Amino acid sequence: MKKKGNKELPAISTASLPDVIFMILFFFMVSTTMREQEVLVRYKLPNATEVQKLEKKSLVSYIHIGVPVAHMQARYGTAPKIQLNDTYKTAKDIGDFIAAERDQLNESDRAQMTTSIKADKETKMGIITDVKQELRRANALKISYAAVESEGY
Repeated sequence: MKKKGNKELPAISTASLPDVIFMILFFFMVSTTMREQEVLVRYKLPNATEVQKLEKKSLVSYIHIGVPVAHMQARYGTAPKIQLNDTYKTAKDIGDFIAAERDQLNESDRAQMTTSIKADKETKMGIITDVKQELRRANALKISYAAVESEGY
């Protein structure tokens, strides 16, 4: 029972390495979702103690309200703006926005459509009230307000 001389370790085969890399790449391509719209307003969400997550995000339409981002302030100023999809709009355009969002959904899902308002916590209530009034006129009565969960009182 003698060991024979200096045996070298066999070389590690790297033939399967490209297969592994492509499987990982494919996994990330399938599991990653792309951002649907670019956020053109800055907002810091208010704190809330009773927060619930939205179940079906595909049935949620977002309305962003806040100060325009830095590169847009030269053109639009620093007053809070309403963002619908990828453009700044006024409260009067919300009816058309809701109608377009409803048209993209199935008949059965239209009743479950939710409108989420993501507004900066420093935004005046006048703008939010105008948005709510237009949502009421468009018969979009299921509204949620985005907030950050706080620790409590």
